[in-house]
Amino acid sequence: MISQQQCQNAIVLIVDDQMTNIMLLENILQTAGYKHVHTTQDPTQVINLYKELSPDLICLDIRMPQLNGFQIMGQLKIIQKGHFLPILVLTSEEDRETRLRALESGAKDFLNKPFDKVEVLMRIRNLLEASLLNKAVSQQKAKLEETVRIRTQELQETQLEIVHRLAQAAEYRDNETGAHIVRLSHIAVVLGRACDMTETECDVLFHAIPMHDVGKLGIPDHILLKPGKLNPEEFEIMKQHTVIGAQLLSNSHSPVLQMGELIALTHHEKWDGSGYPNRLGGKDIPLPGRICAIADVFDALSSKRCYKEAWPLEKTLAEIRASSGTHFDPHLVEVFNEMLPVILDIQRTHSDLEPPKHELAEADYLA
Repeated sequence: MISQQQCQNAIVLIVDDQMTNIMLLENILQTAGYKHVHTTQDPTQVINLYKELSPDLICLDIRMPQLNGFQIMGQLKIIQKGHFLPILVLTSEEDRETRLRALESGAKDFLNKPFDKVEVLMRIRNLLEASLLNKAVSQQKAKLEETVRIRTQELQETQLEIVHRLAQAAEYRDNETGAHIVRLSHIAVVLGRACDMTETECDVLFHAIPMHDVGKLGIPDHILLKPGKLNPEEFEIMKQHTVIGAQLLSNSHSPVLQMGELIALTHHEKWDGSGYPNRLGGKDIPLPGRICAIADVFDALSSKRCYKEAWPLEKTLAEIRASSGTHFDPHLVEVFNEMLPVILDIQRTHSDLEPPKHELAEADYLA
């Protein structure tokens, strides 16, 4: 419920080209205790005053030079974009057409000239109650929306943290450092943007790509951590990490997990169809999977590990080029070469603090 004091503290703007009308209304309101009454005889200043004052009520004359009340209401409608317009029309005209046009233009009530003091205070009080209630509801709605936005953001951040920790657990269990998946995310986004992925898609890619090897959590230790080459039977089991990862991430409503499922399943497919698990080829391999393949191999070859030194850059690039059209998408190889300075900067910025503890990386025993 809006109190009398709240109404008296409201901001009222009087717009009339006749000073006599302004002085009369101003006197009635100030005598009744209204503290914030603003006036203007210049209709061209109404929009600026509205933006400056944000009035709770506008007492608006219809017939004025330069701009009439209908034109002003049209301008206010554009500013308010459909929100409540607290307009009390001042008019000496009683005809139905004028009143209907005023209502259509946004007026909420009418105040007839010459003014009757009692009617002035009642109509202004009624319209101020409606205006202040509407403003209070709008403010409460804005607060609730902000609270929901913050809670949603916190939930999303928590979900992404869990996703990244799960991905990091899979990497640490194998042979990679935490910095590897950070580099992989950044490199993937660089390639994704260069391939015309949208910013939203790139953001999802950034968070999804660390889960490419999450399926290794389901591979037995004696195979995953074997200090040597895998035999054919072990390699077949090892290849199942793609399927296991996709199964772990399946049936999610989250765009990040959906893309993570896609990447987990397809990041070992090859352009020539010789990869696994489904021997997809060419553009049948989803773009995120193709991006992960080239980014993962590049970072694995060019990074130092406890079991190997980093390959020289030229040797790594030669391997990437040699695999164009067989392992990697030829267009992606071109894009990779174009974006190489940015990719190298990512590697320098997110370098490994220490090598991982296991002896062999997948790039060695799956080559």
